[in-house]
Amino acid sequence: MTIILIGLLVPLLGTMLGSAFVFFMKGEISVRLQKSLLGFASGVMVAASVWSLLIPAMDMESDSGKWAVMPAAVGFLLGMGFLLGIDTLTPHLHIGTDKPEGLRSQLSRTAMLALAVTIHNLPEGMAVGVVFAGADNATSNISLTSALAVSVGIAIQNIPEGAIISMPMRAEGNSRLRSFLIGSLSGAVEPIGAVAVLLLASLLVPVLPYMLAFAAGAMFYVVIEELIPEASSGQHSNLNTIGFAFGFVLMMVLDVVMG
Repeated sequence: MTIILIGLLVPLLGTMLGSAFVFFMKGEISVRLQKSLLGFASGVMVAASVWSLLIPAMDMESDSGKWAVMPAAVGFLLGMGFLLGIDTLTPHLHIGTDKPEGLRSQLSRTAMLALAVTIHNLPEGMAVGVVFAGADNATSNISLTSALAVSVGIAIQNIPEGAIISMPMRAEGNSRLRSFLIGSLSGAVEPIGAVAVLLLASLLVPVLPYMLAFAAGAMFYVVIEELIPEASSGQHSNLNTIGFAFGFVLMMVLDVVMG
């Protein structure tokens, strides 16, 4: 139980650590560093989706022969569709742009910036919850250490995400403390989502392969729709590629070594 509790809280701590950069750095994060960090976060999320979610989802259905891939395929598409719906309906604003997305609202620019990152964090929380639910299920091949590796990997990529949200908040005129709190709270959805999945774990056992793939699809949506376009636009896009490579390899190694 202690390990599970730590695993649920570690990603939030990563966001808080990154948000705390606002106390030590002046001005906004440089474009080069921001692109590198976005690429790194993308690499971690893609590797976690493949090694820790999609492959275990197919392994759980190995008795189905060639059809073992179907739960993973269906769950993946449902996860993509779920995030598409949230992205379409939720008013939010991406860093570096002035055009809000989602439904029209009277929310402040600061609130919409925070919502954009919150959307990113939702599938990550779900992923943590579902891998720990899988580790608690004897029929899955997910070990507790493998689930913890996912949590640690997401926490590592949450560090730059926390900084990427808190620093622009400071540039928007918010105090350092307020910027830190907003950046930290954007990650609060992760343990909430993880706990919700765990509480439903007993009901989700029959559809656990679908849920693993669902979380993977949701994470892929964030990477493809949000992170990579932001990191690839303008100059220094090669830094995004380098960051992606390091993030992907780090998460792959964590999953194999700790799994």
